[in-house]
Amino acid sequence: MVLKPQELKESKQENDNPNITLHPCQVKIAECLKRFRVVNCGRRFGKTVLACEEMIGVAISKKGRRVAYYAPTRDDAQDIMWEMLSKRLEGIAVYTNKSRLEVKIRTQDGGYSIITLYGWEATQERQKGRGLANDFIVCDEVSQYRNFTITWNEVLSPTLIDRKGSVLFIGTPKGFNHFYDLAERYHESEDWAYFHFTSYDNPHIPASEIEREKLTMPSDTFEQEYMGDWRKRTGLVYKEFNRDIHVSKEKPTKINETILGIDFGYTNPSTVLPIDIDGDTHFWISKEWYETKQTSEQIAEIALSFRAQKAYPDPAEPDRIKILREKGINVRQVSKDIVAGVDHVRELFKQNRIHIHPNCKMLIQELETYHYPDNKVGLNAKELPVKEGDHLMDALRYALYTNKPIIVEEDNTETYYEDF
Repeated sequence: MVLKPQELKESKQENDNPNITLHPCQVKIAECLKRFRVVNCGRRFGKTVLACEEMIGVAISKKGRRVAYYAPTRDDAQDIMWEMLSKRLEGIAVYTNKSRLEVKIRTQDGGYSIITLYGWEATQERQKGRGLANDFIVCDEVSQYRNFTITWNEVLSPTLIDRKGSVLFIGTPKGFNHFYDLAERYHESEDWAYFHFTSYDNPHIPASEIEREKLTMPSDTFEQEYMGDWRKRTGLVYKEFNRDIHVSKEKPTKINETILGIDFGYTNPSTVLPIDIDGDTHFWISKEWYETKQTSEQIAEIALSFRAQKAYPDPAEPDRIKILREKGINVRQVSKDIVAGVDHVRELFKQNRIHIHPNCKMLIQELETYHYPDNKVGLNAKELPVKEGDHLMDALRYALYTNKPIIVEEDNTETYYEDF
């Protein structure tokens, strides 16, 4: 349920707290009745105040309502929302439990509703919502969430079905990751809405303060953090990747060979990436498989379905590789050299030899977020990427680097090496 401004006003009057007033841009968001609202806003826009008001409004509107709020970590949920929510409900909450970050409040029809806060970072926290029926979910600072797509599809989205619940996704961009993909959903469905506001849109923040911040930071940082602009994040591993160049619906005229990159997981996603190779040694990727809680046998069946000539799996899983071989998959030895593998894939992007279909959304997302540690970028040529959001990145590197490395000579001729 998305509240109208009048309902928000009434909730504030009933709670005897006249000091909270939504500014015009917050009201515009609150007026929207779409089930899934994505709000991209600059720092200090007032998103947490808006989220708090909507959570309370939904909770008091009818007995039995369940409202869930997610922050990047449990500490964030406590620091960002719990203090605000507790103060807002002071004297009217019938039950609060700080250890559970849960509050029960009386509803307008004489019943009770529950608001619960969660941290996204810990797996057990994300899984707590499984099996519940939610009327309203707030995902705060959603751009910072790890493994968002899997958790959203498998855990949170199903909790909205019974009650036709709604969601408020709010945050500031962190490169072209899942938050960007959420923002684009309004093009595909009438149930989705997208809002973009800058820090200047909060009339309670002096523009001079924002201008002062602008003078103290790089332009890209300011545009992203205060203007809500979509920018490539700093320290990207594959900075050569460009959607306009490498993503298209174009198909190869002839496929000479199909290879697979495989990365094993269970709680984390397992991935199988089929790559078609044409006669000019261009690599075409039109499908991806990205799933959690899959057994080695299930992964092997998926790998077989792609009818590839060679497979390059994670070399750190010999027992699971054995199962692939037993299923008749032509498993090849994989190089463990991450730095050389990354350099090779970067070279392929530079040469425009990699072509990715837009349906491969997770591959594109990982390419645009896979990064080096923020505090060491550029200091060490051998620095390894951060070990997160890299499941398809590993599969891509296993296959492309080990299958047929390309070395570009000074005269621009290419030397090809056979399999390791």
